[in-house]
Amino acid sequence: MDGNLYVDFLLYSLTGFAIMIAGLLLFEFTTKNKEFALIFKGNASAALSLGGRLAGLAIVIRAAAENSVSLSDMLLWGVIGIVALVILYYLTELITYLLGKGLKVNVTIFKAIEQNNIAVGILILLISCSVGMIIAGCLTYNPDLLG
Repeated sequence: MDGNLYVDFLLYSLTGFAIMIAGLLLFEFTTKNKEFALIFKGNASAALSLGGRLAGLAIVIRAAAENSVSLSDMLLWGVIGIVALVILYYLTELITYLLGKGLKVNVTIFKAIEQNNIAVGILILLISCSVGMIIAGCLTYNPDLLG
């Protein structure tokens, strides 16, 4: 940010919103659930799950904007945040499947969201926000913090 303050604000804001929209679309296209359709049918669990991933991504985007050395750096870290949250979703699906199998319970996040299991929606929301905070905390160029 070394240009006009207002232009920088506009560029960083628009980039942040573009990353958010790209994340929203990727979340929708890469998960088994079609959460928008479920949300418009009144499925609160899908809204919690998708909203949590967006909140986690917003946390990453904020940290990227705050710590980036350039607009392209912010964009790169925003994309890393999206990819991390998509991977996390599938990793969480795998872990819950394996735990369920070990407990002899046939459970998947996909089915639970589709069945409007609010507890699972809240779990995905909190995991997504937690991962967003971890990623955001790791976004620093402070040499004192890097060792």
